[in-house]
Amino acid sequence: MNKDFPRIITLLREEKGLSQKQAASDLGISQPLLSHYEKGIRECSLDFVVRTADYYDVTCDYLLGRSVIRSPSSGEKPPLDADYSIQDTYTGTGKINHLVKYNRKTISDSLGIIFDQIGRLDNIGLLHECTSVLFSAVYNIFRIIYSSNHKNPRGIFSVPDHIYKGRLRAMQAVAENNAESISRGLPVSEYRSLDRTKQVELSPEIISESYPLMSESLLTLIQSTEKRMTKL
Repeated sequence: MNKDFPRIITLLREEKGLSQKQAASDLGISQPLLSHYEKGIRECSLDFVVRTADYYDVTCDYLLGRSVIRSPSSGEKPPLDADYSIQDTYTGTGKINHLVKYNRKTISDSLGIIFDQIGRLDNIGLLHECTSVLFSAVYNIFRIIYSSNHKNPRGIFSVPDHIYKGRLRAMQAVAENNAESISRGLPVSEYRSLDRTKQVELSPEIISESYPLMSESLLTLIQSTEKRMTKL
């Protein structure tokens, strides 16, 4: 087979919370044989690759590490900025629900990679400032949604509507500047600068190899965001 297959089938099984015994039973093989496949000790048949792809709802190319796109059998994933009309939302087609689940997973996976990398850099200041940027974005989105109904009680927020956006943007800008300064080796306030010996090496290939179950989400988010930027 190849070096990616054992690692990917192991990660897919663990992602679903399955024991080797359960997965092996579902796939019609013995637990010891599945263990050998996951360790790369034995090579499996093409038929097993196809069964496994169906079982985990991914493509054979994804299993073999030839593509970062899972392309589940439920249908091709929509782009993050897919244009669904208001009419579609209420026709019972489920398009909006599919998009919500997909976008939520895209953001969740991307944040998983980001925080893992921040953890590797071992800098509390960088963690604090990056978290502040993200908290600000989440706070703002929630407040926009919450305020869509003027009947919702306003007591949940202590900062008045007429000043919160300006202060939030200022706070976010300061946090972004601090995070960038720390990442470039400059100390900020009580926080130490980034240890240059702990810099992480990243590329699309490294990200795909290090995070086979989440990399597609981050790469899609980058592409979608830059697509929107070019439209501006």
